[in-house]
Amino acid sequence: MEPVVQGDDDPAESVDAVVVGSGFGGSVAAYRLADGGQSVVLMERGRAYPPGSFARTPAEMGRNFWDPDKGLYGLFDAWTFRGLEGIVSSGLGGGSLIYANVLLRKDKNWFVQESPVPGGGYESWPFSRQDLEPYYDAAEAMLRPVPYPYQDTPKTLAMETAARALGLSITRPPIAVTFSQSPGAAPARNQVLPPAPYGSVHGEGTVRTTCTLSGECDIGCNTGAKNTLDHNYLSAAKAAGADIRTHHDVRGIRPLPGGGYEVRYVVHDPADAAPGLLREQLIHCRRLILAAGTFGTTFLLLRNRASLPALSPALGTRFSGNGDLLGFVLDAKDPDGVTRTLSGSMGPVITAAIRTPDSTDGGDGRGYYIEDAGYPSFMNWLLETGQFRQVAKRAGKVMVQLLKDRLFQAQRSNISADLAAALGDGRLSASSVPLLGMGRDIPDGVMTLQGGRLAINWTLATSAAYFGRMQATMQAIATELGGSFKQNPLWWSKRVITVHPLGGAPAGRNSSEGVCDSYGEVFGYPGLHVVDGAVMPGPVGANPALTIAAFAERACHRILDGTGAERQRGGLDTAAFPPGSVDGGTPDGGIPGYQPGPLRALVPDATKGARAPAEEGTFVPRAASRSLGLRSAKFPEAAVSPESEALQEAEIEEETELAETGPSSVSFTEQMHGWFSAGVTDPEAGRSLGRDRSRRMMFELTITAPDIDAFVRDPLHPATAEGYVLADQFGGRLPVERGWFNLFVKDGPEPAGRKMLYRLWLRDPGGTPLTFVGHKDVRNNAGFDVWGDTTTLYVTVLRGHVPPPDPAAPTAPATAPSFRPDNETSAPRNPLDVDKNRAMVAGAGMLFIRPWDFARQLTTFRVAGPNPASALAAFGKVFLGELWQVYGRRMHGRVDAGKAAGRQ
Repeated sequence: MEPVVQGDDDPAESVDAVVVGSGFGGSVAAYRLADGGQSVVLMERGRAYPPGSFARTPAEMGRNFWDPDKGLYGLFDAWTFRGLEGIVSSGLGGGSLIYANVLLRKDKNWFVQESPVPGGGYESWPFSRQDLEPYYDAAEAMLRPVPYPYQDTPKTLAMETAARALGLSITRPPIAVTFSQSPGAAPARNQVLPPAPYGSVHGEGTVRTTCTLSGECDIGCNTGAKNTLDHNYLSAAKAAGADIRTHHDVRGIRPLPGGGYEVRYVVHDPADAAPGLLREQLIHCRRLILAAGTFGTTFLLLRNRASLPALSPALGTRFSGNGDLLGFVLDAKDPDGVTRTLSGSMGPVITAAIRTPDSTDGGDGRGYYIEDAGYPSFMNWLLETGQFRQVAKRAGKVMVQLLKDRLFQAQRSNISADLAAALGDGRLSASSVPLLGMGRDIPDGVMTLQGGRLAINWTLATSAAYFGRMQATMQAIATELGGSFKQNPLWWSKRVITVHPLGGAPAGRNSSEGVCDSYGEVFGYPGLHVVDGAVMPGPVGANPALTIAAFAERACHRILDGTGAERQRGGLDTAAFPPGSVDGGTPDGGIPGYQPGPLRALVPDATKGARAPAEEGTFVPRAASRSLGLRSAKFPEAAVSPESEALQEAEIEEETELAETGPSSVSFTEQMHGWFSAGVTDPEAGRSLGRDRSRRMMFELTITAPDIDAFVRDPLHPATAEGYVLADQFGGRLPVERGWFNLFVKDGPEPAGRKMLYRLWLRDPGGTPLTFVGHKDVRNNAGFDVWGDTTTLYVTVLRGHVPPPDPAAPTAPATAPSFRPDNETSAPRNPLDVDKNRAMVAGAGMLFIRPWDFARQLTTFRVAGPNPASALAAFGKVFLGELWQVYGRRMHGRVDAGKAAGRQ
């Protein structure tokens, strides 16, 4: 592949494969492809966590979350949606850094084949357990799971005792934790492990030890006993030649003509506690492997639908939390009433798994697992001190006793027993253990963009029977252990918390059933693969990590050795760009039909949607960057030299003088809201369909007439437009790269209507250019319609950057109405000849000014220049005068006709 121009003169990289994310799908892909001789770049947004680097102190924990807008680059990424909360990981190793180590295979009979139903609440697995068997073996060989070996752990023994009493099936599942220095040796705590033959991704000198049974698996294993992906697949990938990059956050993707993909990304700087905008960068690849997790991958695909218009309508469907449910066994007792010791903080997080069969294998209802869920020892202190009344009561007794000793001079100097009484016996924490359930809930959740943010529509209602059965089993376990069962507090608000989100880009047999085929290759986009939890077409049931890894192993085997390995990869249909489109014409960088488009300055966190700061926009390198206000951003190439500083000061002086002596300008800010649908050519149809399906669009534009005198003289009344368009169908918030506005252009001979014309150049996150074309149709029809005419905008979005027609041309292009003031033919209602340009239309809809937005708009008028009052008056005269030409003359004519009739 030939490089393209990046910035001024930096060539974009080109590699065989880019892997996005480093979890169970991405780490497998990076190793297998690199080991297969391909050049691989893996991009992980988080940082590396060698043993000993995970947060433990309150100060460290307070910053151990992921929100780069706030300068937080920590491990935990917490999400909240309708009906559920989600916690995922951000770091090299992905979810393996915080998962509970369990590596179970998906049950053979749980690869179900159900008929499609509306809403996506069904499972139809296009691959089977048999298809995955050899790849389960391959993943286990790398991850080296073993059953929990210790026979004296209280919580494990209690789970096994309760399961036998209840007649439930229980096993010690394989867990990816190292308990001994060599396979088959007796387990021993805190023993130094020999280095792996492929070394460590963390560098020489990395020391790992055997498990210390600290219960800290879910907050990061500081001993290195946990076989996280950085200690196996990623270390092997680096040894095989993969380029592993942390702090690299992928934002945009689009196919290249002739094969391959362009990837747009930013690089975070964790040392920056108050980050500014980040410079967008490019890399090209023949294959693109998406493995950013269910939330990350689906969000990335939803944001880049304009660049990937052939994506299946199944995108976002079949979301499931893998049936996750958290419960608690509290205050367990032996049959004789003595406190039963469970010690939830001793051992790895999960040591035992109870399996309840599914109706597909002889059970009653949908199957599930219930596992013990340990926790770090510091949680015991939180649990004990959380009993405020008991703590206060104990402390009060001790204080009274000490006071009595002082007042009555009791001859007592040893107060150890008093302090022990104040601390309490720790009975609650010693006799309690969480229970983690997971299984086959109904995958009817739908993931979408709302205001540019990821949203999930999911509810407990459809899986109520499943959760009810699971809760009944948890209750039975608690009763058998002599304790009480307590729900997760979120349950009472009809919410659950999941650590196993699945779906969003489901695999299917065809594009109507799924986004990807049975190997994770996206339908319609050869060379684009999804290999993480997003590709699962339903709940795995068991802990999903091993199934995701096996799926990725199978996908990579197909890429390297399958019959489709030599197929053409990628491709962009340049016919979709209209003639005269700026981005569909002259090639750049040696790739025919392709232009990379400008690099942009992006916010650190793409998930904020409409709340992104207004300064996000196109990045212009070097001296020109000051026009974007980027001098404070961390871009070395944007640094301004002393000569440039002097030039900038001279320009500021010139602008100040021009403001005092030059033309006066008038500006105002307009906000419009409405409905829009992709793939529709008629604005009214797009509005109707968009309203039915809650597909919204809005914009906020600042319209500026830089020279009010020229604006008044020119019959086209031209002005500029700046701001943004918010359209979830095209990835959320799209800054305007360049905008044109015309106020009241004549539409036919007098008495003629008028049109307000809008044309905005946009670019989606993948870099695909779009043109927003809109018009307000102002004409005097029957009734009082001036409000509706001036507040209703008919919108069509085109592919490519289509410039306005030349007003001096003898005939206007078919892609837009004539802008000529002397046009003697009535223009069509829609400024696009849609029948002739269907290939270039990306969608259509209608926007409206709401009354409260109009009231706010009146407060946004600003005037600059030597004559502000006269400039504002001139603008008002043009606006009201044109309205009079349309509505006033006819009304005046009707009045005169009425008077004449009266005289007769």
